Amino acid sequence: MAEADPASLGAAERLRRAVPAEVASWALSQAQLRRKARAKFPRADEMLFTSDGLEQATRESVRLWRARRFGSESGVVWDLGCGIGADAMALAEAGFEVRAVEADEVTAEVATHNLALVGAGPAMHALAEEVELGVGDAVFLDPARRTARGRTWNVADFSPPWDFVLGLLRSDRFVCVKLGPGLPKPLIPRGVQACWVSDGGDVVEVSLWNRLPEGPCAVVLPDRVLTRPQHPRELDVRPVGRYLIEPDGAVIRSGLLAEIAPEQDIWLLDEHIAYLSADEPVVGPFGTCFEVLETHDFDRKLLRRLVRERGIGTLEIKKRSIEVDPAQLRRELKPKGKASATIVLARTIDGTKALFVRRV
Repeated sequence: MAEADPASLGAAERLRRAVPAEVASWALSQAQLRRKARAKFPRADEMLFTSDGLEQATRESVRLWRARRFGSESGVVWDLGCGIGADAMALAEAGFEVRAVEADEVTAEVATHNLALVGAGPAMHALAEEVELGVGDAVFLDPARRTARGRTWNVADFSPPWDFVLGLLRSDRFVCVKLGPGLPKPLIPRGVQACWVSDGGDVVEVSLWNRLPEGPCAVVLPDRVLTRPQHPRELDVRPVGRYLIEPDGAVIRSGLLAEIAPEQDIWLLDEHIAYLSADEPVVGPFGTCFEVLETHDFDRKLLRRLVRERGIGTLEIKKRSIEVDPAQLRRELKPKGKASATIVLARTIDGTKALFVRRV
């Protein structure tokens, strides 16, 4: 860990003078992984990692949020498919008796080391579907969704099997299943709450919960939550108003656009695109509000002239569901000068528009 660059040839040569090559290679790999892990783990320099485990590990903010959601449930929580133990560590630190299970033997050893840091473990080397759960025990499960070709939504490739996952969700025990945010909605079973989670503007996962109110849910961390009301309203489609609202990604994926501002008059610019508009500002954690300064037809020559005449050198271009590469368009518009501007390209009821906007 004291090496300035654990990936360097010099570091490898120095360490191999003291220990066998295989041990040196492993230790240097861990040093590299620990440095990379510092963005996700406060205790990275004490932990062990695998490359896949670090890549797939949940962010700390999400791990802590999920552990809080188990707060009123059983004192025993099983983490079936615990990976390097990141989620199990958060559950243990929240006061639960954690029983972690991992199908890969080496990863189970890594998880055992990490769980010991929080006074938990060891992790069991076993298949999730083979362990015997106690009556009333809660379960957290993150099914493996990778094949040799990469990530998959073919449930036949899930591990543990999707039928096993669905069986847990139908059971009487409290169950949370973590999945990727791109989960196809036809895969969501009835009777669960599907909760899309956003952290720092990134939609990081959707989790299925079996003993919470059924329906979609959007969480913008640290603790802002939207759920579907008993009588959801339909949004109109109208022309651009005084303000443009760009909903958070978790709100978009959950379909809870109308709940961003339930007491305000908001509408869609296009029935298929998640840009909202209003004549009063909509400020809150579930979206970004922009004041619309100007509305123009989307015409490259016109935009290039406006950018030149106004001396715009710093230009932000935002768009959604329009076949435009913002980086390429920025090069075409040739921004130069001291002024700055934000342009939003939006499909509207009146055609595609270029909106000059200012964040509220």
